[in-house]
Amino acid sequence: MNLLQEFYFGNKLQDWLIALSTLIIVFAGLKLLQKIATRRLSRVAASTDNQIDDLFVIILKQTKFFILIIVSAYVASYALVLQPSVAAIWGKIIVLAVILQGGFWASAGISFTFSNIIRKRSEEDVSSKTTITFLGFVTRFVLWIIILLLVLDNLGVNITGLVAGLGIGGVAVALAVQNILGDLLASLSIVLDKPFVIGDFVVVDSLSGTIEHIGLKTTRIRSLSGEQLIFSNNDLLKTRIHNYRRMSERRIVFNFGVVYQTSLAKLKIIKDIVKDVIEKTNDARLDRVHFKEYGDSSLNFEIVYFVTNSDYNLYMDVQETINLEIFRRFSEERIEFAYPTRTVFINKD
Repeated sequence: MNLLQEFYFGNKLQDWLIALSTLIIVFAGLKLLQKIATRRLSRVAASTDNQIDDLFVIILKQTKFFILIIVSAYVASYALVLQPSVAAIWGKIIVLAVILQGGFWASAGISFTFSNIIRKRSEEDVSSKTTITFLGFVTRFVLWIIILLLVLDNLGVNITGLVAGLGIGGVAVALAVQNILGDLLASLSIVLDKPFVIGDFVVVDSLSGTIEHIGLKTTRIRSLSGEQLIFSNNDLLKTRIHNYRRMSERRIVFNFGVVYQTSLAKLKIIKDIVKDVIEKTNDARLDRVHFKEYGDSSLNFEIVYFVTNSDYNLYMDVQETINLEIFRRFSEERIEFAYPTRTVFINKD
């Protein structure tokens, strides 16, 4: 019993044993509580569509072993009498442990959030995965920079100059890579705002093609003639983009002319023929048919109709069907299409 009353490092051996027992019991209790809570929350998360319980499971799993040891040691330290200098150091260790554990939890939450965003976005736009992954990396990088600054501040390092230096350095880097940053931000804008996605047929100025890849810096378009067009994301968003895939239907305007020798009765029949042809054509909806103008060598008609699908090949099929049927009906009615002609009058005198 006298051995237990002997002092070691300012505390009785008995107190050290009590502290050690407390540490083991508290640690075992915390570890058991973590496992039970993780198991039960995992069961709940598996049976619900709510993402919050999944997030709590991830956070519980990210509670680090050494953090539990430090927390248990902190509780056990109440059984001991610590020197002021030791107590101050021990207090800083506890604060550092809390900061680090908070960083692990926050990092897990960020990863979980961006993983869910990637999963949802990938169903609509596979290209968004790269940009969102990069955005998640940047967010975690900024988080750990903040954690590092908090740790240094807790260790007594004057971080004011360091923060100022980082700010100046950040401005310098931003100026040096402003074009790259502009493309990265444009990529983020494309992913979030979705002016187009992979598979869309777009026209950019005089160039056209199908969106093939949306990257962090460039967007690649496969043109109709086969070559790949590469646009800087920032430059692409500065231009006017025609996205034909977003059309619910396609408006078509076409014209034709008949010869001036066509009689009034035939001119009236033309409107009825064209209306009948378009109304009987599948996937076509008539808007109007008009005798538009007197041309240089023809009487011109203008027709407007809608193809009830945005597919270009379907539009061409519909237009071909209409053209062939109009040609057949005009042949039956002996209506002649006009072609450029010029009449020359010669005065014999």
